[in-house]
Amino acid sequence: MLEYWPWLVAMGVLILGSAFFSSSEAAWFYLRREDRRKMAQGNRAQRMAVALLDDPDRLLTAVLFWNLVVNLAYFTIVSITSLQLDRDGHTTLAGSFAVGSLLVLIGLSEMLPKSLGVLKPQALTALFAIPLSVMVRLIDPALPGFRVAILLSRRVLWPGFQPEPYLRVGDLERAVKLSTTDTALLEQEQVILQRIVLLSRIRADELMRPRTQFTAFRPPVSLADLEGRMTPSGYLLITEPDNDEVASAIDLGNLSSVPTEHLEYHAEPVVCVPWCATVAAVLEAMRQRDRRVAAVVNELGETIGVLTFDDILDTIFTRSSSRSQRLLKRVPIRREAPGVWHVTGMTSLRRLTRRFNVPRPPSKSITVGGVIQEVLERFPQPGDVCRWGPFQFRVLDVPDRGPLTVEMTMPEARESQA
Repeated sequence: MLEYWPWLVAMGVLILGSAFFSSSEAAWFYLRREDRRKMAQGNRAQRMAVALLDDPDRLLTAVLFWNLVVNLAYFTIVSITSLQLDRDGHTTLAGSFAVGSLLVLIGLSEMLPKSLGVLKPQALTALFAIPLSVMVRLIDPALPGFRVAILLSRRVLWPGFQPEPYLRVGDLERAVKLSTTDTALLEQEQVILQRIVLLSRIRADELMRPRTQFTAFRPPVSLADLEGRMTPSGYLLITEPDNDEVASAIDLGNLSSVPTEHLEYHAEPVVCVPWCATVAAVLEAMRQRDRRVAAVVNELGETIGVLTFDDILDTIFTRSSSRSQRLLKRVPIRREAPGVWHVTGMTSLRRLTRRFNVPRPPSKSITVGGVIQEVLERFPQPGDVCRWGPFQFRVLDVPDRGPLTVEMTMPEARESQA
């Protein structure tokens, strides 16, 4: 039986090679965006691992090619060994050897390594980065040929194949409509779908925290500057060293320990978005850059507000979410008497018209305070009265800085009831 040992040793080496490529495939493509960002600032092996993902098609093609080569070599040796055993009169042993070799390959070269790759992606990618980089470079000369073969096979076998389009807002709207007849879909899920669709229609300046509703600190920033209080948004906003434009932010809730000095060293840059961008576009920009705070800027590049990831989640998942409730701890529209409501100036016109089920009159503004200024063509004063469509506003309180309080009535509704 000594003549079989070289073949068995070769099979063991090939099993390790197959396990290496199987584990690499799972580990590299299981890395999260946050893992890649951290590894990009790590040691040489970690940076090399992240660099391989710059061209994922190249990486996947190389891994699958080498894994195929190793598996073919493995089964070739299994076939040679099984035939030799059969010729030597060990027919039963030859059959058991072939089946056992297949099970060993599935268990030790596929299932176990891929499970490890999913569980420990950062550690394995850093460990395998150098050898896998070498294997990828070895296959580089053949990559153009592989790509041409893939293209030709797609044209011949599936000439009408079209890539599946990304999910569009219209698809979600149709899902909401269809869900009305689907009793299996809970009411709460339907409401959340509607709110997700609404993100593509709400502008960033309609949901943001205005400049008057947050405090930003100019570096250097120390723990004493917070005066022992958590910021209302949960984020510490830091400006540029030489101006008041918001440049970075710290998620105070996720800090394991808060340093006493130079908190700006722990901040991450914010995403800058124009005031007219939709909230859906802002959320996508946050996701792509792995950020949790967006600075909303006007056409002059000045920061007019901030929008946090938590604000967007609150809009999606909180029942009756509103900016007034979130920032002022006040209900945006409160009934005071029959036909009379108190409204905050921060209340959006979208919420107002939806609440009373009336068409939205034309206006360049997005809030009640804005439309009052637009109609009056000046800063409002207590006692000012103006009309906007079916609504009549009477200004009750105008603070020095902050949203005003308005008494709202609907005269046309009173006349129709009379």
